[in-house]
Amino acid sequence: MDRREALRRTALIMGGAISAPVLVGIMKGCKAKPTLEGWKPTFLSEDQGLLISQVSEIIIPKTDTPGAKEAGVPGFIDQMLKEVYKKEDQDKFLNGLKAFSDEAAKKYGDPFTELDAAKQLEFVTEKHDAAVKEQKETKPAPERPFILNMKELTMLGFFTSQPGATQVLQYEAVPGAYKGCLPLSEAGNGKTWAT
Repeated sequence: MDRREALRRTALIMGGAISAPVLVGIMKGCKAKPTLEGWKPTFLSEDQGLLISQVSEIIIPKTDTPGAKEAGVPGFIDQMLKEVYKKEDQDKFLNGLKAFSDEAAKKYGDPFTELDAAKQLEFVTEKHDAAVKEQKETKPAPERPFILNMKELTMLGFFTSQPGATQVLQYEAVPGAYKGCLPLSEAGNGKTWAT
């Protein structure tokens, strides 16, 4: 049974009188609130952790290699914020995170974490492209926007993780002997070195 049919039957049973909140609830449908998988934030709230988890996975999605979530990037970001960032930088990040979330809710009518994947990707792409354009065109460059800070943390967390350093980059703990002229296939097939 689809929503329209459920609404029609409910209206018939109740004599055609359905309150606005019930109507909105039926039209929106019931959907479970997304949850965190695999880690619990120690600095961020669970909602903030879920948001950075989803944004980081959009920045580095799972393909034939692990994505940001699978590489532990959300936990890395949480730990960096807690243990490395100064109080003022923590506040800037959290304010940027809140503004990002509020803007998504204003634009789409639902919190970012509850949007479908296409709308999430659209919003992150829109914010990223606007931030890059502003950074290039404004002299002196304005304060770095939240989405670029988020991208930097995501990439740092991913490429210093075990999957990022060994499956995406080539990794050798102690580089071996110098081999000057090798076929590309013997020199990592074009992968950059993990540092």
